[in-house]
Amino acid sequence: MTTFAQPRPWTGPHVAGELPGPLSAELLARQDRRESSARTYPRHLPIALAEGRGSFVKDVDGNVFIDFLMGAGVLSLGHNHPELVAAVHRQLDLLTHGLDFPTPVKDEFTAAQLAMLPGDLGRRMKAHFCGPTGANAVEAAIKLCKTATGRGEVVSFRGGFHGSTHAAMALSGLVAAKEPVRNTMPGVHFFPYCSPSRCPDGPVPGSCAWDCAGQLERALTDELGGIARPAAVLLELVQGEGGVVPARPEFVRRLRALTRALDVPLVVDEVQTGGGRTGTWFAFEQYGIEPDVVVASKALGGLGLPVALILYDARLDTWAPGAHIGTFRGNQLAFAAGTEAVRVVRRDGVLENVRRRGRQIDGLLAPLAGLPWVREVRGRGLMWGVELADAGGRPAGERAAEVQARALRGGLIVERGGRDDRVVRLLPPLNVTADVVEDACALLLRAVTECGPDRFVPPVSGRYRPGT
Repeated sequence: MTTFAQPRPWTGPHVAGELPGPLSAELLARQDRRESSARTYPRHLPIALAEGRGSFVKDVDGNVFIDFLMGAGVLSLGHNHPELVAAVHRQLDLLTHGLDFPTPVKDEFTAAQLAMLPGDLGRRMKAHFCGPTGANAVEAAIKLCKTATGRGEVVSFRGGFHGSTHAAMALSGLVAAKEPVRNTMPGVHFFPYCSPSRCPDGPVPGSCAWDCAGQLERALTDELGGIARPAAVLLELVQGEGGVVPARPEFVRRLRALTRALDVPLVVDEVQTGGGRTGTWFAFEQYGIEPDVVVASKALGGLGLPVALILYDARLDTWAPGAHIGTFRGNQLAFAAGTEAVRVVRRDGVLENVRRRGRQIDGLLAPLAGLPWVREVRGRGLMWGVELADAGGRPAGERAAEVQARALRGGLIVERGGRDDRVVRLLPPLNVTADVVEDACALLLRAVTECGPDRFVPPVSGRYRPGT
């Protein structure tokens, strides 16, 4: 039987000895024997977690890490925020599961989410609670649009990620995930995604050299374009798993104008960007548009408790009863934590903190721009990515893996993403302090610098190697 290490003071990151430690290695080995090969995070971050507190997490060996993964963004206010924990405790004594019956806490949660929409948008939108994942919410959004429009085609964008369920996978750009799975959802058409770094200005200021929105416009308006008028256009404002790639504002606004003109619902996937991650409650607010459907999950449950919903224009509400259901759409504990999270965000000026800490990260990581093996540093609010390259400027997934491993040994948890997994990603809690940001960026700077051409060694597996 595993004996967990005694707790140490949480004064900052502290890593002693090799990783994984002996107790983590034991749990990782048992996981390898018992669990599916589809697991991902412990393959690159070989630790077994025991406890979380604020911006920090502790493994079973007593090592303390700054956590800039935060449950892939679900822990918007950090680990075990005391007021959110108290709200869950109160709800535990009342009701934990309610299907889609109205309850006081669900009513408060729904009102809080609609109130966070800008302008009068909240008065024109309805909410639908889905199965408890972002992928299910994406599927719900597409089903809604197909039902409301009577059409079947869907437009998505290269580099996007919308989940790993059958239809959500079909809507995502990653080809490798689709290759083992035949007969994915038909009728999906992929178009170029325009971002400042991927689509430089053309001869006209603010235009796109590739004219990404123009390609879609021509395809949908040309009677010989080959694509029938779609049921929906699905878009991430910042591609998260795609490597923290923000969309160019002119591109988004042109898409919105095009979809309005053609009466095609515009669906924005805010599963990762929603809940304040980019400095506004939803990222679309920064683009000056109003979508027809908003997909949200991750941060909505406050403490990582699962909840997902779509917010959509009431004119699309043509569903019959039971058209999209899910047993766990009535998670009362998630509603309690999520409602309290909105209250804390408003009271404590958390969105302003996101913007300030984002500017701080921008400044602290600026020295990386001068390194030839760093292709770009980019981000919005508290969603950042460092894209690495080899000596010739080509993508370097192995270098990113080594940066992640060195950062972990220094006491910082970060994720990777993007093409070839070459982008080191940061998702801090939205209430992270300036001191923690400074410490984390110092650890990341050191890890990236140590992986320069003269010092870079491709990562070598340690004592624990999953799958062996």
